[in-house]
Amino acid sequence: MTGIITLKIAMRALIRNKARSLLTALGIIIGIAAVIAVVAVGQGASVTMQKQINSMGNNLLIIFPGSQKAGGFHGGAGTQQTLTAEDGEAILKECPLVRAMTPLVRSGAQCIYRENDWATSVQGVDVSYQEVRGWDVASGSFFTDSDVRSASRVCVIGKTVAEQLFQGEDPVNQTIRIKNMPFRVMGVMTSKGSAAWGQDQDDTIIAPYTTVRRVLQNSAFNNVSQLMLSLISMDILPQAKEEISQILRQRHRLNASTDNDFTLTDMTEVTQMITQVSSLMTMLLTVIASISLVVGGIGIMNIMLVAVSERTREIGLRLAIGARRRDILMQFLAEAVALSGAGGLIGIALGISTANIIARINHWPVMVSPGAVLIALTFSAGVGIFFGFYPAWRAARLNPIESLRRE
Repeated sequence: MTGIITLKIAMRALIRNKARSLLTALGIIIGIAAVIAVVAVGQGASVTMQKQINSMGNNLLIIFPGSQKAGGFHGGAGTQQTLTAEDGEAILKECPLVRAMTPLVRSGAQCIYRENDWATSVQGVDVSYQEVRGWDVASGSFFTDSDVRSASRVCVIGKTVAEQLFQGEDPVNQTIRIKNMPFRVMGVMTSKGSAAWGQDQDDTIIAPYTTVRRVLQNSAFNNVSQLMLSLISMDILPQAKEEISQILRQRHRLNASTDNDFTLTDMTEVTQMITQVSSLMTMLLTVIASISLVVGGIGIMNIMLVAVSERTREIGLRLAIGARRRDILMQFLAEAVALSGAGGLIGIALGISTANIIARINHWPVMVSPGAVLIALTFSAGVGIFFGFYPAWRAARLNPIESLRRE
């Protein structure tokens, strides 16, 4: 028999038992749907997190104070105050691999505008903060070098702060109170959205770091919380780290036997960590979903064995009138593949629909790649071949005389 005739015979046999065929393929449908949905949501989440990390800044490298061993004790980043704005200026001047730099000083504060108040964070930065973070002003303008030098009480605000304090009113050139100190709002930043770890980047106030240090922190020291650097390219990251470390060690007068009193962190480390976690979770969920495929395959094998038993006389008659054993083998194998393949197609459609529903409910993007669909369909057909081969082999090995005697 030709392949087309074999397939037609197989499809007629499946259509005669529609309910049983559907129930048999149910395991394949659920397994394929689960795999497609998990992969689509996982890939979409990875892309979203990558965008969120990229929104942190342009080729960003952050230097934290701390991480020095002393007497066997090792403190983490931020446990010491060893960085100054002058350190950042020296790095910018002496390291040509650094394109821009801004010191950063943080403070939390209650902000008030008329009867509205909002608790948020205040970031003290330099004018180059815009370039380092790749963050533009939506309305108004950013503060200037003269504002930083004179520690002027000016600021720009994030979109969330603007919505909470001004509630539709134009914030530009309005005066808000931060820790009961008047600050003039010079502009509103464009929306950045949430960071990879869930923090709302728009819920912030940005002011000159000199102002935050002197006015809000009332500090006479010159220390900063961190230095944010924008490199000319991430391809030169190892070389840039080495040069920056040498500059800081020389400025901090650290000898060869002394550990660094600063910590360099780049976004590639965060990206790799998040990617590894995301890949691990996707793999675990895919393995769990694949169990349904194995269960579905076992169901196909059981039903095909039942079909062989029910159609023993039919098999014997076909063998008696000249059908070859290979034809019988191919017929039952075609039934198993058609069953699992149809289940795979239904499962793909169900998986894509499930992924879209999850995306709409949780506002997550999904990515259904053609490669994942092709692999799922191939895998479902492979399950049919693997689990359908034994019943087909048993059908092909039946004795025609004994089969015709079977009641």
